[in-house]
Amino acid sequence: MLKSFLFLILLIPSLKDQFLFKHYVEASFDWEEADQEESSAKFELIHRHASILSTVGRLERMKQLVHGDSVRRNEITHRIGVANRRRANELQSRPREMITPMRSASDVGLGEYFVSFRVGIPPQKAVIIADTGSDLTWLKCNYGSLLGDADTSEFHTEKTFWADRSPTFRFVPCGSEVCSDDLSNLFSLTECPEHGAPCAFDYGYADGSFIMGHFAFDTVTVSLRNKEPMRVRDILIGCSNATQSFEQTDGVMGLGYGKHSFAIRAAEEFGAKFSYCLVDHLSPSNHINYLTFGNATRTSLPDMQQTELIVGHIGTFYAVDVQGISVDGKMLDIPAEVWNVTSRGGVILDTGTTLTALAGPAYEAVITAMNDKLSKLERVEIPDLIMEYCFNSSGFQESDAQELSIHFKDGAVFRPLVNSYVLDVDDDVKCLGFTRLKWPDVSVIGNILQQNHLWEFDVGKHKLGFAPSSCAVVRSKSLKG
Repeated sequence: MLKSFLFLILLIPSLKDQFLFKHYVEASFDWEEADQEESSAKFELIHRHASILSTVGRLERMKQLVHGDSVRRNEITHRIGVANRRRANELQSRPREMITPMRSASDVGLGEYFVSFRVGIPPQKAVIIADTGSDLTWLKCNYGSLLGDADTSEFHTEKTFWADRSPTFRFVPCGSEVCSDDLSNLFSLTECPEHGAPCAFDYGYADGSFIMGHFAFDTVTVSLRNKEPMRVRDILIGCSNATQSFEQTDGVMGLGYGKHSFAIRAAEEFGAKFSYCLVDHLSPSNHINYLTFGNATRTSLPDMQQTELIVGHIGTFYAVDVQGISVDGKMLDIPAEVWNVTSRGGVILDTGTTLTALAGPAYEAVITAMNDKLSKLERVEIPDLIMEYCFNSSGFQESDAQELSIHFKDGAVFRPLVNSYVLDVDDDVKCLGFTRLKWPDVSVIGNILQQNHLWEFDVGKHKLGFAPSSCAVVRSKSLKG
């Protein structure tokens, strides 16, 4: 039987609250989950809203959730642009110059999920962002004695990964083909003072933020469903000794599609699959999100559908082949090129984006169709909220909203719950959870639309499975005290 292991993932509003997550990561193991498979293992974390539910209203909370989407959009656009330029260069002459991605880091604390990560021997714990759009896994590091006087790390706390304390840690030599060829996709530097010197990287961001450091391999410890720890060796990490604007996180886990992505490397050990299931973003704090490598369940879900998973066309993102969108069973008139990954369109799934973003023609068609029933309700304008269609919901029933469905070309149909696209934002105020993109652009299925479904990424067969699920892993006892 295939092995599998489980991370619990955490969606949080602000990195200023991370001290809470540290407490839970280190103190909250629970092996007595009655509704889980025998010998399952989990690392419990809290929902992103738990620390602010009693002090912040729904409107402010929603503003916090969606504030980073526009910046995240810039990041997605730059990643795709860099990937396209890189692919064009490879088709010509594979030049050795470095292309630095101009990505924004100001959304680091918003609309993202966090995992507990254990690196080295003995394992050192970190709390890092899980990003389905990135293939680089990096940590804040201190090299200790490994570089002698050359070590200029700005990190000196116990939260830092201390490389010299792990005997399995080894730098990637800058004179190796791994550095010059494989890691050029992850922006390794071409400077190499001597063959055995560490392979360096310098990652720039649009707002002036950056991470700098050296590439290395080390061992990652994961927990199997039978409670036993397992070591996964030779995981590539970016060991960063200098960052800017990442003060409150320990790093990033790259779950995007790439040769050295943690998702791909870990999936190789566990049947070439990983999956996640996201609870409703307004669920109580004891309802848990989770990320699994290997089979998510021992028995298949009866309503599981599969569609093609498109990889390698839109950067490191996972794309799907959409045929169209229907509202109440009627297909909307949306140009086919909006969904075509080869015509500057296409659709990706992204856990780092909160709302679902649709290219102009698709957005207009969806909003117009939804307005047919909602037009009887009073429209409401909310300053500083990027959702354009909001209304007074005092007399609203879910039956007043049409059923939205996303159709895939191979026949699969995704039917999100109404409360995943008609969102509560304030007392007696709801908004349609879509944002408008210019055309041409790549549409995004955001994390709120994905909620209450299991998503299984079969990176070996390039298939995406999905099925309705309550995602109800419920903490059986309080973590207080």
